[in-house]
Formats: sequence, C-alpha cells, structure tokens
Amino acid sequence: MADSDKYDSSSWGAGASGWVENEALFDAVYTPVTAAILAAADLGPDMRVLDVGCGSGTLLEAGTKAGADMVGVDIAPDMVDAARRRVPTATVLLGDAQTMAIGHEAPGAPFDRVISRFGVMFFADPAAAFANLRGVTAPDGRLVFACWRGVEENPTFGGAGTEVITAELPDPPAPPAPGSPGPVAFADHDQLAAILKKAGWSNVSIKPFDTHFDHGIDGSDGVDERLALILATTTGRLAREQLADRLDEQQWAALLDRARDGIRRHLVDGSVKLPGALWLVTAANRV
Repeated sequence: MADSDKYDSSSWGAGASGWVENEALFDAVYTPVTAAILAAADLGPDMRVLDVGCGSGTLLEAGTKAGADMVGVDIAPDMVDAARRRVPTATVLLGDAQTMAIGHEAPGAPFDRVISRFGVMFFADPAAAFANLRGVTAPDGRLVFACWRGVEENPTFGGAGTEVITAELPDPPAPPAPGSPGPVAFADHDQLAAILKKAGWSNVSIKPFDTHFDHGIDGSDGVDERLALILATTTGRLAREQLADRLDEQQWAALLDRARDGIRRHLVDGSVKLPGALWLVTAANRV
C-alpha cells in the first residue's frame, strides 16, 4: 500500500469511530493545542472560517461561540456526522479538502481564516491542497494550524503503553517515512515552509509549540484514559484485527495490564503527562 493510500476515505471511515466515541477525552487531552490555535486565529463575529479536518467539531464549536460563521470539512463520514450533531449551526462538508470545490459546496464570501487541529498532514499532494485552500481564502485572510513534529519527540505515538501492544502484533505498522502523508508528515520545518510557499502563502511562520498532554480527568491518574486513547486509534484497531484469534479473554486482559504498567511510567504529580512537540503555523494570503 502506498503511503498516500493509507489515509483515504475508507481508512478514515474505519478509524473514525474510536475518535468519536472518545471525543470528550481527546478534547480534554488536547486542550492546550486547541487554545493555542484559537489564540493565534483570533476568531470573532462577522468572520467566515473554514476548519480543515474538522473531526467531531471541537474548533467548529469554539468558533461558533466566538460568533464566527463556521464551515468544516472532513473525509470521514462518522466525523462529519458527529460534527453536525455537535454544532448544528455550522456547515459541515464530507470530502477531501485537497480536491474539493469548497466554494461551490459551501457558497459564500471567501474565508477570513482557515484553521486546523491535526487535520492537514494527510494530503497526497500537500502543496496542491494548501493552494486549493488559499483559493477560497479572502485577501489578507490567514491560515492557522497545529501539526506534530517528529515521532521521537512525541511518546504519544510509539511509547507510553503503545509499545507494549505493538510488540504483540504479528504485523506491526512500519514507522512513517519522512515527509509521507501521516501524523508527522510536517516534522521537517524547512520542508513545510517550502510547501506553503509553493502553494502561494506569504508571511509563513512555523514556531515550536511545546506542551504536555495531561490524561488525568476529574482527579483520575489518567492511566485508563491513556489506554482508551491507544485503543481508539490505529494501534488499538490493529490489535483487535490481528490478535482476536490469537489471544483469549484472559490473555487480552493481561496484555492490557502490561500496557497500563508501561503507561504508569509516565505518571507526573499523580497523573499521566506526555510531552507534546508541535508546530504552530500561521500564514497570510497576500494577493
């Protein structure tokens, strides 16, 4: 399978249910990222805003509360359905933002802001995608998004319990190739800057954003919350697919207990806190 094929509509359709089921938990853990995007975007009344890879509607909801006219686009039907339920006043489109005629599907004024939280790293042709987004952005409109840096800086991907489960997989996922579509596609600062400039964006700013993801909810230690997120994403889906016929109920429970032990190594002041190494990206549509 080509790297670009891993993130088509069918793959997102298979994986989106775990995100939707754990929507509140993802929102709580990623609170610092959401806040950073909203502060940089400075949304307000009379703005028209496009949320790319809108997921279950976190930024759509925040933008609506700020008085903005929100439009979201996502490739996963389950995500779109969840976002429509969560933010019924927003327009939520099902499709690929790289190729969709967004202005036709959501007619209206050009967008004052194009924003995204972890939703722009999966394009087969990112320069074309960002050019398509710029084409529906108002003159002097702004692009604001957060994306991951490298796997080695973010234990949320391969560590903190994940490694215990992947070690049991007969066919574990290969590490992502540098620059290929996927969560860390934009780990390389210079490559990302070149993509945005090729797409016609100006005043490109790519700044490190370092934070911690606190998994403790309502006084919990965050261990089961971290495990829930592992099982909700790709590792959990592969584990269910590859281990269903290999492990009985007792063996599965034992594997999850070993994963919890791995997660507990990341307890800090009573809760699981994982470092997050991101880029906070802004750019302008100067025409």
